[in-house]
Amino acid sequence: MDSERILVVLCILVITLLFCSRSVLAGDIVHEDDIAPKKPGCENSFVLVKVHTLIDNVEGKEFVGVGARFGTTMASKEKHANHSKLVLSDPPDCCSPPKNKLTGEVILVHRGNCTFTTKANIAETAGASAILIVNYKKELYKMVCEANETDLQIQIPAVMLPQDAGSILEDSLNGNSSVAVQLYSPQRPLVDIAEVFLWLMAVGTILCASYWSAWSARGAAIEQDKLLKDASDDYLNMEDTSATGVVDINTTSAVLFVVIASCFLVMLYKLMSYAFVELLVVLFCIGGVEGLQTCLVALLSRWFKRAGESFIKVPFFGAVSHLTLAVSPFCIAFAVIWAVFRRVSFAWIGQDILGIALIVTVLQIVRVPNLKVGTVLLSCAFLYDIFWVFVSKSFFSESVMIVVARGDNSGEDGIPMLLKIPRMFDPWGGYSIIGFGDILLPGLIIAFTLRYDWLSKKSLRAGYFLWAMMAYGLGLLITYVALNLMDGHGQPALLYIVPFTLGE
Repeated sequence: MDSERILVVLCILVITLLFCSRSVLAGDIVHEDDIAPKKPGCENSFVLVKVHTLIDNVEGKEFVGVGARFGTTMASKEKHANHSKLVLSDPPDCCSPPKNKLTGEVILVHRGNCTFTTKANIAETAGASAILIVNYKKELYKMVCEANETDLQIQIPAVMLPQDAGSILEDSLNGNSSVAVQLYSPQRPLVDIAEVFLWLMAVGTILCASYWSAWSARGAAIEQDKLLKDASDDYLNMEDTSATGVVDINTTSAVLFVVIASCFLVMLYKLMSYAFVELLVVLFCIGGVEGLQTCLVALLSRWFKRAGESFIKVPFFGAVSHLTLAVSPFCIAFAVIWAVFRRVSFAWIGQDILGIALIVTVLQIVRVPNLKVGTVLLSCAFLYDIFWVFVSKSFFSESVMIVVARGDNSGEDGIPMLLKIPRMFDPWGGYSIIGFGDILLPGLIIAFTLRYDWLSKKSLRAGYFLWAMMAYGLGLLITYVALNLMDGHGQPALLYIVPFTLGE
């Protein structure tokens, strides 16, 4: 393995450290807000609401709105939610009693000119069964009560819709179509099968990388013993300049990783754009190609040993095996195809393959030489995670880590440095995801424990690896339990993984 490859993967390692805590579900369904005022009659949680439509008795589009702080709550199951006729408000803002008589219809109104609660009270008095308030922007907005409001005993649901959804419904009603809507806010299942597969992927990746690293270390130790027995005195006195392709992290570099990652994270937060995300995609593809190529060559060399041991000199890259040359075009094509089609529904498969290959390769190249360095690295990453997920809200008014990971203001659906699986039984869809750092950083210590056990000739039960692996798996499991108990809110996985991994 040449120095260029090591440099490439090390650059990817620094970038993956930015995204250590991305055990987040795509789209929280419950939004807590301690700033928005709460009072009797105005203390609902902000929940996402499904608005299912029937246009002329034909199933139409389904929109997503957000429930208000006030009003009654909606059914959580579709079968318990009734279809109600939708009508336009006249006047459109519903700041005065509507001219049309209502008998249980859902009324569609425009935002503005009066408070949200005024609109809801007027709609309820007129006979509406619910009120849909259309925002004047494409984003959703949390509907709260004013500090001096007292008339808050509103007995109908209030939901805000984005501008584009409201325009579609309004156009249908203006076209004399019959429109009915069904409002409900389904809850996420306590456990989704996607989380089980993601847990297996994370644990399996570390397991495979650890055994590969241990085999490599044991093979290198055996070769070294042979050299020591057969080499001359002159050879033994020579400085060892052989390229092992392994980089040992020291305490200083462990701290610098976190410092550099923090600086880069703030830069991304301040300058986040479409171009920045595209740059991350390119870097991810370069690392993914390198990782996939390394894994495939190591695997195929068992059957194509001659091709793996015969080399040809390539400009810039130096000596490259024939097997590497044969595999490289496939790896490049795979990464390019993923990059081009990364927005399609099944692109997560390619992203996971490239990501796992990259993580496994990094765990072969980068190693911690002892538990002291590993402890410093994980402890710094733990503090880094806590600060940029939670504490950064005090300085930036929002979580810097989460904003960057989601790719806000970039026009992209998040960043690629994570493994993800679509939630299969979740009515809200989305993905269960985990950042590379949540696998990579604990994996460095776990791989070290297996190398140590093998070189010390410890059995599986007597060694450290089994307990480290169990501790990591338990920590990751607790992360997902906490995630589900907190209604899908983003959680820093290292908050749970680090104490368990170091505590083993």
